[in-house]
Amino acid sequence: MSCDVERMAREAKEASRVLAKASTDLKNRGLKAMAKALRRRARVVLSDNAPEVAAAKAAGRTAAFVDRLTLTPSRLEGVARALEDVAALPDPVGAVRPFARRPNGLVIRRMRVPLGVVAIVYESRPGVTADAAGLCLKSGNAAVLRGGKEAVRANGAIAAALREGLRSVGLPPGAVGFVDDPDRAAVARLLRLDSLIDLVIPRGGPELTRSVREGSLIPVLAHDKGLCHTYVDAKADLDMAADIAYNAKAERPGVCNAMETLLVHKAVAKRFLPEAAARYAAAGVELRGCPETRRILPEAKAAAPADWDTEYLDLVLSVKVVASLDEAVAHIARHGSGLAECIVTRDRKAAERFLREVDAGAVYWNASTRFTDGGEFGLGAEMGISTQKLHARGPVALEGLTCEKFVVYGRGQTRDSRK
Repeated sequence: MSCDVERMAREAKEASRVLAKASTDLKNRGLKAMAKALRRRARVVLSDNAPEVAAAKAAGRTAAFVDRLTLTPSRLEGVARALEDVAALPDPVGAVRPFARRPNGLVIRRMRVPLGVVAIVYESRPGVTADAAGLCLKSGNAAVLRGGKEAVRANGAIAAALREGLRSVGLPPGAVGFVDDPDRAAVARLLRLDSLIDLVIPRGGPELTRSVREGSLIPVLAHDKGLCHTYVDAKADLDMAADIAYNAKAERPGVCNAMETLLVHKAVAKRFLPEAAARYAAAGVELRGCPETRRILPEAKAAAPADWDTEYLDLVLSVKVVASLDEAVAHIARHGSGLAECIVTRDRKAAERFLREVDAGAVYWNASTRFTDGGEFGLGAEMGISTQKLHARGPVALEGLTCEKFVVYGRGQTRDSRK
């Protein structure tokens, strides 16, 4: 199978010019039509997904991988509803904010504008196809999508439905391009098209992100690994801490905002860890602990140095007992990925220090890291969770898919040639 990615990118570039000037009403009608078409094609999408899920199971892929790959009627309905939710969100395009009024009378403002064409390279989660296309449409951008080879049929069926929806309201179907070639060479070609594509977003594991960064001539917005921590402070409400720590690990371990390391202050470790461990054992969570953790929980396996830097995306949890808030913050600084971190405490001063000093896209006080999600933040569907600092950080949704330009209002001013 081969795909003319340059032709697809050119079509996306042409479509992006149409989308940049499309009204909010037209974009919203496009999103609703995309959702309607997805529901209409649901049987086709699910039938294309079923053999891909079966193949992943037969290949011995992890339960977390299979879960990310699997579509069900309810999950597909959720994808369609997410498109409608994006339609209900405010349109960032065209928003103007004051900047300056110069002594010569020039009025300078900043206006939000689309980026242009956004390429998204992602792995096994088919719902990303619709989420990414919907966010790009609402923010006035065209999308070029390339999912993993494990879901090429389901992704292709979803993309076809989205294009059908666009066509039905008079928007260019080229606004949603889908690279159906599973060969990595297709991605390599895509990443060289810097004259046609304005931004690349990799969504997947560290290997994918590294590969895209190394091969791209186009600016990259990285969705890196999610090595999230929960720190149970000496002054934590331990019942609350147990609920938060359980939710952050066991509710859905195969996602990037799940906790991978639990840090517990030594003052509460003997009271907190046995009860927490019992809940984890009932959920099938394997614990890997530091020496002090294993003195309290002999059943825990010994944590190797690599465990503190591992995103398991599975029912495995590293546990470390720390002597202080300073040690917890230092551990996170050494091993965290910058996605989401949490402190559980009743001590406001400790919490405010943690919120201020921990460097991550989202930092929590007394709440699960699992809330790190565009929908939970009220942003609608998300493009990903950026772990870098330019140009967007944390859950990336509509505003993160735009930039600002200066718009300058004059009354005939000319610049003095001596300045």
